[in-house]
Amino acid sequence: MIVEEVTMPTKEITLEAARFEDESLNVGDYVEDQIESVTFDRITTQTAKQVIVQKVREAERAMVVDQFRDQEGEIVTGVVKKVNRDNISLEIKSEGMAGNAEAVILREDMLPRENFRPGDRIRGVLYAVRPEARGAQLFVTRSKPEMLIELFRIEVPEIGEEVIEIKAAARDPGSRAKIAVKTNDKRIDPVGACVGMRGARARVQAVSTTRRARSGGFYRTGR
Repeated sequence: MIVEEVTMPTKEITLEAARFEDESLNVGDYVEDQIESVTFDRITTQTAKQVIVQKVREAERAMVVDQFRDQEGEIVTGVVKKVNRDNISLEIKSEGMAGNAEAVILREDMLPRENFRPGDRIRGVLYAVRPEARGAQLFVTRSKPEMLIELFRIEVPEIGEEVIEIKAAARDPGSRAKIAVKTNDKRIDPVGACVGMRGARARVQAVSTTRRARSGGFYRTGR
């Protein structure tokens, strides 16, 4: 485009320079400049393709990190994609991407005797989001105490609303667990709220079903 003062050298040209080729041109007109066609050999073309594909993958991996970083420590739901001896690959719904994001549950992050098949839907806590150039970026656990804590945040409203605070949690995955709870509201029994109405243990049972544990217990702490 012809302009009085060039601010974008790759797209603009001064009137003086344009009229060197055609004196009828004016400011605001467009000048067509034929570019010589360049033929690339097969190796150059293949290299360019590989670079483009690599940059696209890097951009997609960066998007995964940006999207899931804020969900670290939260429960996510995924569909089993592949079952290996040492881990399970999950597909997690990813907003703003063409496909789903892939996460991994390592064998040590699973409960004892757990067996899954491709297509199964499972829940776990997203405990690590790593910006590695290769390999897994999202790591999910079903065995760490964080999973237990997040499940009770869902099942016990008083915990989700921060009326009751979980001070500590320990578990023998798939077997038993202990949780220390506290509240500053003297009207509330934190242990009773977690166990359920009249000792029905409905809330504990809901969590136990998800984590496949046989027993669990609460104790009140003043600290």
